[in-house]
Amino acid sequence: MSRNISPLIEVKELSTLSLNKNLVIVHAGNGEDAKSYYNEEHLDGALFVDLNTQLSDIKQNVSVGGRHPLTSNKLFSKTLTGLGITKESHVVIYDDKNGANAASRFWWMLRSVGHKKVQVLNGGIQEAKKEGYPINSKAETVGKTEVYKVGEWNLPQAHLKEVETASQNKNYIIIDVRESDRYNGLHEPIDLIAGHIPNAVNVPFASNLDSNGLFMPPNDLKDKYQNVFGNISTDKIVVHCGSGVTACHTLLAIDYAGLEMPKLYVGSWSEWSRNNKTMVTG
Repeated sequence: MSRNISPLIEVKELSTLSLNKNLVIVHAGNGEDAKSYYNEEHLDGALFVDLNTQLSDIKQNVSVGGRHPLTSNKLFSKTLTGLGITKESHVVIYDDKNGANAASRFWWMLRSVGHKKVQVLNGGIQEAKKEGYPINSKAETVGKTEVYKVGEWNLPQAHLKEVETASQNKNYIIIDVRESDRYNGLHEPIDLIAGHIPNAVNVPFASNLDSNGLFMPPNDLKDKYQNVFGNISTDKIVVHCGSGVTACHTLLAIDYAGLEMPKLYVGSWSEWSRNNKTMVTG
C-alpha cells in the first residue's frame, strides 16, 4: 500500500490546518484515567478515542489474540462514524506518549483500511504544549456524521502460526520493540512470563526518538532499519511488542523512513507467552 502523505505532522504544520473544514484531531488514550486526562486538557477541538474499548476487542482469554486484539471492522466503522470521520477527513492523532501508544495504533488501523489522510502529531501533546498550541478542557462536539464503511485490514499481519515458523527460520527476522529488560527476561511488568520469542532481535521503540521525544530524521531511521533488515525481504519481517500497540510506533518509523512496512504481529508477546511456545527467558 503506497504512502499518500507523511505519517508524521509537526505542531506548526497542524496550526496551519486549523481552518481546514475536513480536519479531525483525535486524542488517543489508554488506561483507566485516559478519559479523565483528556477532560482535563486536550488540543483545541480534539475528540477522544479509547484504545481499550474502541481500538481493541479485549477478550477474557488473552491467549487468543493477546491483550489488545484488533476490534472488528463493524465496531471500527462505528468508532470512525462517531468521531465524524469521513473518507475525505484529514485525521491528526496524538497521545501523551510521543505517539508511541494509542496514536500509532489508530494510525496503523486507519492506514490499514485505506484512509488516505492520517498523520500522528510528532512529539504528542507535550510538544504541542511546548510550541504553544491551544489547549483546553471544554467538551468538544462532533458535527454531522455519515457512516464510514470499513473493509478488511489491508496492511500486512503475521499470526501465531507464521510467527512460530519465523522463530525457527533464519530467513525471517522478528523485531521485538519492547525495552531491553523485558526482552532479556529480566523484568516483566504486564505479562506472565519474562523473555522473548526465539530468533527475535531487540530494537526498542524508544530508539526511534531523539532526546526531545521527537522522531529521528527519516534518513537516520532508514539507515537504522536497513541495517536491521539486511537482505531479508519485507514479507519475512515481523514486528511485535507486548500487545500489538507500541509495535505500531516502529511501523510508523519505518514508513516515515520511506521503507516498506513489515508485518504486524498483533498478538505479540502477550499471546505467544500464553500458548506454550518456545521462549528465551532470563
